[in-house]
Amino acid sequence: MPATPEPTPATPAYPVGLRLAGRRVLVVGGGTVVQRRLPGLLAAGADVVLVSPEVTPSVEAMAQAGELTWHRRPYEDGDMDGAWYALVSTDDPEVNTAAAAEAESRRVWCVRTDDADAATAWTPATGRAAGVTVAVLTSGTGDAPRDPRRTAAIRDAVVAGLGDGSLAVPGHRARTSGVALVGGGPGDPDLITVRGRRLLAEADVVVADRLGPRDLLDELPPHVEVIDAAKIPYGRAMAQDAINQALVDHAKAGRSVVRLKGGDPYVFGRGMEEVERLTAEGIPVTVVPGISSSISVPGAAGIPVTHRGVAHEFTVVSGHVAPDDPRSLVDWPALARLRGTLVLMMAVENIGAIAAALVAHGRDPETPVALVQEGTMATERRVDATLATVGERARAEGVRPPAVIVIGEVVAVGTRQ
Repeated sequence: MPATPEPTPATPAYPVGLRLAGRRVLVVGGGTVVQRRLPGLLAAGADVVLVSPEVTPSVEAMAQAGELTWHRRPYEDGDMDGAWYALVSTDDPEVNTAAAAEAESRRVWCVRTDDADAATAWTPATGRAAGVTVAVLTSGTGDAPRDPRRTAAIRDAVVAGLGDGSLAVPGHRARTSGVALVGGGPGDPDLITVRGRRLLAEADVVVADRLGPRDLLDELPPHVEVIDAAKIPYGRAMAQDAINQALVDHAKAGRSVVRLKGGDPYVFGRGMEEVERLTAEGIPVTVVPGISSSISVPGAAGIPVTHRGVAHEFTVVSGHVAPDDPRSLVDWPALARLRGTLVLMMAVENIGAIAAALVAHGRDPETPVALVQEGTMATERRVDATLATVGERARAEGVRPPAVIVIGEVVAVGTRQ
């Protein structure tokens, strides 16, 4: 019978995925390294037992929440009993050596964060994207020495590529038809969520709003059909019916459809109308939240919608109808009495009337106002005024939609960019 070779630092690791749900995992130590590793063990369903006289506040919070069992004492011989896997990470090499030795004697795979070469297991750099767990280990042999920074960089590149669709991986399973309502964010293509970008990369059909991140459409494969929702005719109400019907027709034809909307689908985005129609037709719908321009555009322009000692609340209001319009659902007198920040969407046309209404109901006419046009885009510009002057300033400066209007003392707090 051939002799089993002794492991050496040059021996490559054998990659494997451990299924730890319900199985005891011993963690020795409670410092920042353990704090980083614990979420992955808990997410795997491991029964974590932690031994350490002291732990970080975050680890203590996990113990107090019942996510793990913490024995507030030093490591003792026998702690490895019943463990399937061990993580040893104290600042005392003698303790680490003793714990690793017990793990070896009990045939428990053991990670040592202070001495990887003395460990029986290594923790890969891991990440998740597109339903896949990516785990990267450098071999530690030849011209590829173990380099945690390089390993993490490779992990990050693969996860980012899978997440944003730039790393194209052909699928071998039948694609499920349906519709994803994706919030594209305020306009800058970098501000769409990772999930939204991945769904775009997987789509057969994209129904795009005028305010969605248009630059992303150029990245789509040639076979993807792009429908410009802004060009659907017959007026606003009929256009929504036509959009709904297009979503239904393509989904029922077995296609994967993305409805790409600006901002967030449910913030003045008519997202629920589309969900209701699709649900009534028995079509599966996924809603992917987006970064709303109501907070992101002011932030990008240097305006915090809340600030300590200045504003403890902010209110987002649609200004697409004037205060004296019978269709308005906004309580303008109540808004005028608030002391916090008021964010107006779709209000460029009616900002003069809105400002007059707020002043008439008690808001100080010297309240600062900022109009941010095409926020987060290369063409972004900011125009400052007060409630008394904003109507005239908007006309004089030729402010046009899309623009977010911020009213309140936070406008003066923000740094111009």
